[in-house]
Amino acid sequence: MLTVETDIVAAGWPAGTDWEAVARAAVAAAVAETPHADLDAAPMSVEVAVRLTNDAEVHELNRQYRGKDKPTNILSFPMLSADMLVQLANSDDGEVLLGDLVLAAETVLVEAAAKGWTPGQYVAHLVVHGTLHLLGYDHEDDEAAAEHMEALERAACARLHLPDPYADPDEG
Repeated sequence: MLTVETDIVAAGWPAGTDWEAVARAAVAAAVAETPHADLDAAPMSVEVAVRLTNDAEVHELNRQYRGKDKPTNILSFPMLSADMLVQLANSDDGEVLLGDLVLAAETVLVEAAAKGWTPGQYVAHLVVHGTLHLLGYDHEDDEAAAEHMEALERAACARLHLPDPYADPDEG
């Protein structure tokens, strides 16, 4: 069973949005588009932790873990390697931590406004993106892998009734 633990630890996240529900739906949509869709029905608890914080914390984490001295919208910290994911079906553990997602309020809100999305829509997209990273997908070094990840993202976002995150805003 997929479990999503959402923790809001900084000011700046708009009131009126059920951030826990947004995160839970986005994680489920991302997982459903992958060969790991069965994790939602796994006998053990497969957990994703979502931390809604601020630019200062994400900046520090980005510097510390990625060597990038700036904030970013989301960071993903996988706890399992891709080959371990395949073996989860055989696990007798009661709980498996898939990984952590950490989002920065100020950056997220600026980027959402620039895209013309609500903060909830944009967070859902970012959580989809981050969850795919937790599942071993990447877009950094291999163009084919990047295109595959982008296709999964688009499908998960469509499942959530979100706009295409990679659509050219000048087309249409």
